[in-house]
This record gives sequence, C-alpha cells and structure tokens, in this order.
Amino acid sequence: MSRFTDRLLEGRPERDDDLPRPVWQLGSWVGWLAIVVIVVIYLLSGIYTVGSSEVGLVKRFGRYVSTANPGMHYHLPAPIESVSIVNVLQVRKEEIGFRTISPAPNPRYQIVEIEALMLTGDGNIAHVEMVVQYRVKDAQLFAFNLIDASALVKQGAEAVLREQVATKTLDQTLTEQRDVIAADTMTALQTLLDNYGAGIAVGNVQLQDVKPPREVISAFDDVNSARQDKEKLINQAEEYSMDILPRARGRAQEIANQAEAYKQERIMRAEGDIARFIAVLKKYELGEEVTRTRMYIETMEKILPEMNKIILPQGGEGVLKLLDLDQLLNGRTEQ
Repeated sequence: MSRFTDRLLEGRPERDDDLPRPVWQLGSWVGWLAIVVIVVIYLLSGIYTVGSSEVGLVKRFGRYVSTANPGMHYHLPAPIESVSIVNVLQVRKEEIGFRTISPAPNPRYQIVEIEALMLTGDGNIAHVEMVVQYRVKDAQLFAFNLIDASALVKQGAEAVLREQVATKTLDQTLTEQRDVIAADTMTALQTLLDNYGAGIAVGNVQLQDVKPPREVISAFDDVNSARQDKEKLINQAEEYSMDILPRARGRAQEIANQAEAYKQERIMRAEGDIARFIAVLKKYELGEEVTRTRMYIETMEKILPEMNKIILPQGGEGVLKLLDLDQLLNGRTEQ
C-alpha cells in the first residue's frame, strides 16, 4: 500500500500535500462554486413582486424606509432589508353576533349569542347581528401599528354597537331606528379607529338581523302583527279619505257654481223685469186707459189661451159693440 493508504488505516490525519494533486484541485473548485451559488441565491432573495391591489413597505433593519408600488422590485436581502405586502383594495369583513359557516348559494350561519345579546335603553334585551366592511386607507399605520386588525375591528364594532343600542328602546331598535343605529355605529367606529391610528376606513355597517330573544319572540311576533294590522287600517282610512275628500270638494264647488249661476240668472231676470216694467210705466203714463186695456187683453190671453174670447166695453148704449179678440190677434199674426 501507499503511504496515504497506510495513514488512513492507522487513523492519522493526513496533510494536503499527502492528497493526490488532481483530487485536491477538484475539491477546491467545487467549494468555491458552492460559495458563489449560495451568494447568488442570497442576493436573489431580495427580488419581490407587488400585486396590482397591493403596496410594499420596505424596512431596513426594522425601520420603514420606502413604499413600493405594484410591479417587480428588489431590496437588500435579509436581515438588512425586508418588505411587508399590504392589500389596500381588499374589502375585509367582520361579523358580530354570528359566523358564516358556508357561503352562498347554500349559506349556513352559526349564532354567537354572547356577542348578539344586547341591553336596550328601556331595560330589555335585543338580539342584534351586524356586518362591518372595511379596507386599508393607510398601509403604514395598518402594517406597523396593529398586531391583529381583525380583532381590533371586531371588538371596537361590538363595543360601539352596544353603546348605540343602549340609547334606544327595544321597539325603536326593532323598527324605525335600525338604519339610524347602523349609521351612528359606522360614524362612531370610524372615529374610534382613527383615534387608535389603525389606518382603516370603514366602508359599510349593516344590521343583518334584529329580533327579541328566542324566549319571547312569539309574543313579539303577535305585537308586530297587531302593529302591522293597525298600520294597514290607518293606510286604508287615509286612502279612503284621499278618495272621498277630493270628490266632496268637487261636488261642493259644483253646487257653489250652480248657485252662483242661478244667482246671476235671477239678478239678470229681475233687472229685465225692472226694465220692462219701467218701459210699461212710461207707456202707461202716456195713455193710461190704452195701456190698462192692453195689459188686460194680454193677461186674458195668457189665462184663457184655448178659448174664443169676445170683449164687451163697459157702459155701452144702443148698438152693442163687440171686439173679437181671437180674430184681432189672428189678423195681427197674419200681418
């Protein structure tokens, strides 16, 4: 055996000059190649991509230095620099009082009563479920000021909602004040998150289900049914009132117009009678006897229209003078 083999068998450490020259050169080249590959991989680890709805927050030794817009970028490898990717366009959602087990088209939900049961202003208990939708409006505050954004929004929304429900009665919470509670909750929650420096914009707050507790829901259903019947009757009465009142006003106006027309007719007739009477009076003053006789004849014609009438003068002597009124009138007509 060679001296190198003897040393291996004896367990003695060998020296570089003991190795065969070709083997030593090959090991040195492979080592340097491995080092170069590791360095290249290390340097390439700084390449990152920012999505179209995201921004990249670059940190150098843990301190924020710049913001990267969508696209491909490079930062110095860790631990020198690192990047936090934040989706600023995603609409996030938090559920208060329930949890969605499976989404549409066959949705299933689980009620969380410890969150849903709330005390109203009149001392009753209401079951209120709410959905909060929000997005990131300041990526730096959202990434560096918050540990758990979901928990912050959920707990803040629940606290604000309980405060708003506590200012309303149960009937108001169940009926006409639902939209008011949602709007006030949204405003108060946004103010709270701004005070925390969360960098979150609340987009929508909607009350999903508002009802009394399960133990008394049947009684409340009866009350709501009675209230709906009341509203229905009131609406029917108002509809009848809106139908009958215009017709009554129109009829009243029609009667008033007819009365006014009759009034004007009577006035004009009276004025005509007056004018006719004045005309007759003037003729009467010119010839009283003639006028009296003419009026007598006209009156008799009206009283006895279908009879032959002969007028005898008063105080006549000798030959009886006759006045055939019908012949006289007929002759006048023919002329």
